[in-house]
Amino acid sequence: MANVFGATSTTEDVLSGVNLQGKRILVTGVSAGLGVETARSLAAHGAHVVGAARDLTKAEAATAQVRKDAAAHGGGFELVALDLASLKSVRACADELLAKGKNFDVVIANAGVMATPLGHTADGFETQFGTNHLGHFVFVNRIAPLMGAGSRLINLSSSGHRFSNVDLNDPNFERTPYEPFVSYGRSKTANILFAVAFDRRHRERGVRAAAVHPGGIQTELARYMEPGQLQALIDQITKQAEAEGKGPFQFKTIPQGSATSVWAGVVAPADEIGGRYCENCHVGTIVADDVTISAASEGVRGYALDPGNAEALWKKSEELVGESFK
Repeated sequence: MANVFGATSTTEDVLSGVNLQGKRILVTGVSAGLGVETARSLAAHGAHVVGAARDLTKAEAATAQVRKDAAAHGGGFELVALDLASLKSVRACADELLAKGKNFDVVIANAGVMATPLGHTADGFETQFGTNHLGHFVFVNRIAPLMGAGSRLINLSSSGHRFSNVDLNDPNFERTPYEPFVSYGRSKTANILFAVAFDRRHRERGVRAAAVHPGGIQTELARYMEPGQLQALIDQITKQAEAEGKGPFQFKTIPQGSATSVWAGVVAPADEIGGRYCENCHVGTIVADDVTISAASEGVRGYALDPGNAEALWKKSEELVGESFK
């Protein structure tokens, strides 16, 4: 009987008895939080992990334990420079990996920012949409030739996708009043839609894609929030949860938060997770757009898995970055 995992499962629970020697896995955002633990757990089970980060000095310090665990268990670890807010950096990193020609069994698009003040990437895109979606869109599509049959793309999304659908008519908030969490929601919906469209394009050659919600975790992701703002949000979520007959909101630990990425990447059956949204180490269920649910509840909005919406985003993304992908 297969193991059943849930909200409290950790990376070690999910990977118990799993040998990843011979597997090559790329993880973006390995300078803090979930990215570090995701890389560590995979390397500790024998995988060779390529970690991508904008600040290599910070990442080098943050991943000291990753290297130790890799060395102790037959895995490997290396760093590459990747600034998702600069398409020049994105393309340079992808070109470097393509030149090496080494395939990846799993690509985990983990890096991201949340609730930033209004700003723009090096290429003029709104910061959250440009970093969380467009940077990964170009990077993953460029290295797709390195993903062979049996490989997977795992995009980190969030229950925050429920804040907003994408707005393809005004992706950079040029006509819409900027709201940090609306922007975050748009980018997290885009992460899911990208997985849906990528899965459709590559599944015939045995490559699958899925999006995951790690859960609520205290990491550097909340660094742009004002003091007290995070607690106010938690209080609001708890109040909503209690109205639904649930207990108070509780943060996951980082190993618990990383578990769904690892589960979807190397443990779950590919056909089970392909083109889907996963949370708490299982595939999430669709909740109708007009049904109100608390942020502590499970569920994915239908607009985030809609194939037509996914194709429209793909086309708009190609237009914005000036590059086409099959």
